[in-house]
Amino acid sequence: MIQLLAVGVGGFLGACSRFGIGKLMVQYNNFPLATLISNVLAGFLIGVIIGIERETSEIPKHIKNFLTTGFLGGLSTFSTFSLETVTLIEKGNLTKAAANTFLNVALCFVAVFLGIIVVRIICNIIKV
Repeated sequence: MIQLLAVGVGGFLGACSRFGIGKLMVQYNNFPLATLISNVLAGFLIGVIIGIERETSEIPKHIKNFLTTGFLGGLSTFSTFSLETVTLIEKGNLTKAAANTFLNVALCFVAVFLGIIVVRIICNIIKV
């Protein structure tokens, strides 16, 4: 039951965060920047979480579920990214659709790696 509650609360907070990012980026409505930011941020944060787990093995299961499945699941917007890309294609904006696809995939991969590397560096500095 605690796992379900952790995921649910995390998902609520992640979705609210995604909504807030969308409101902040509304002036960029000709390109799906809010989705890109949400996806890259979620990629970086999951890299940080996995990096902490790899370096310390000290993340309780309910906290990891709250953060990864819950919060980051609510924050990351792959289905929205897919819809926005299809909409760009339907409107004939093939260049923007291709840019959106490339940026989301490439930057999210880079963000995950950066998250893991940041934690590795910090753990080496503080000798965890």
